[in-house]
Amino acid sequence: MSRTSPHNNPDTSPDGRGHEGELSRRGLLRTAGGLTAALALGTATAASLAATAEAAPATFTHPGMLHAYGELNRAKVRVAAGENPWLSGWNRLTANSHSASTWTPNPQATIIRGGTGQNYGILYNDIHAAYQNALRWKVAGTTANGDAAVRILNAWSSTLTSVTGNADRFLAAGIYGYQFANAAELMRGYGGFDLDRFKTMMLNVFYPLNNQFLNSHNDACITNYWANWDLCNMNSILAIGILCDDGAKYDQAVNYFKTGAGNGSITHAVPYLHTDSAGYALGQWQEAGRDQGHAVMGIGLMGAFCETAWSQGDDLYGYDSNRFMKGAQYVAKYNLGQDVPFTTYTWGTGQNCAQQTHTVVSSASRGQLRPVWDILHYHYARRRGLSVPYITAMAERVRPEGGGGDYGTASGGFDQLGFGTLMYAK
Repeated sequence: MSRTSPHNNPDTSPDGRGHEGELSRRGLLRTAGGLTAALALGTATAASLAATAEAAPATFTHPGMLHAYGELNRAKVRVAAGENPWLSGWNRLTANSHSASTWTPNPQATIIRGGTGQNYGILYNDIHAAYQNALRWKVAGTTANGDAAVRILNAWSSTLTSVTGNADRFLAAGIYGYQFANAAELMRGYGGFDLDRFKTMMLNVFYPLNNQFLNSHNDACITNYWANWDLCNMNSILAIGILCDDGAKYDQAVNYFKTGAGNGSITHAVPYLHTDSAGYALGQWQEAGRDQGHAVMGIGLMGAFCETAWSQGDDLYGYDSNRFMKGAQYVAKYNLGQDVPFTTYTWGTGQNCAQQTHTVVSSASRGQLRPVWDILHYHYARRRGLSVPYITAMAERVRPEGGGGDYGTASGGFDQLGFGTLMYAK
């Protein structure tokens, strides 16, 4: 497979105002074959393909989702040395009851989210237990935790056959799909883990719902569903592609991020750009007029998506002149209690696209703390050396980040896997 650099002129200036772009992790050009063929079709076609075409890496990096080898090894070394902030993040992890090696899974054949018989809390609690035990195994090498993670993963892959419910089934398939895949990726190669059976579950139970949602949006108007709905299903497809070494699925997710018709694609998730009085570029988030809990959730989901692609060598963090960074700065600034500009946002709802409008940013759940900021702070401020004061200030409020079980028992407290301080500090 071949394509041009994943970058689209990412901005490297501190204020996000259009300076020279940086190189891709895999270089400006893998091969020129795809563009050469496109040039034969005309310059317009070639330009379009250059902007949107994706090709998965010829060989996937493993582990290569939220955590690649470098992040895992750094956490291992720093925790062993007793250094902060890694140690403080580690202490949050080991204090969480989900990370106990004695966790007993409760697998179900059918998971229901939305409507009669909801039982999806069973699933997300077990997923976070698998993930947290997997982290403990990777960082400290404790076989009891590795065994626990595998016990949970194997129990579910031998039992789960369907995810259902009302429209919320698509949220379950997306959120829990990408989280489950991340736990499995960490345990790849561990003795006794039935990876093939787990892949089959992801391909047969989760991917069909992810794919169905992005293609049909539950037969609703394309703008009916908020950015979060697309983003969680995009994350699941991206993660399943990596877990299963499936380049077509990886490409599907990345292409949707760049050009998808729904609200999870980057230009729809961040529809308007602003500059504040301090000179910082801000990107109005699609759900900013709805409430801040969902706006912050969206930042967490897009951050997870960009970090996962980064682990495979693709820089979506910097895509379209750091458009995501600008969106995250916007949400962070408002949730710090500061004012942000707002452009009236109108969208279509239902099946007939009846229009609704937001005229102001919503103050509902303003200031909510979720473990989504350190991943962004350490990328933009440390990896890239950019000035992102609002993201940094939000990260400082949450640090050290916990995970599922540390932010309440409701599903919102399990929307992010968390532990960004432990895993991303640098």
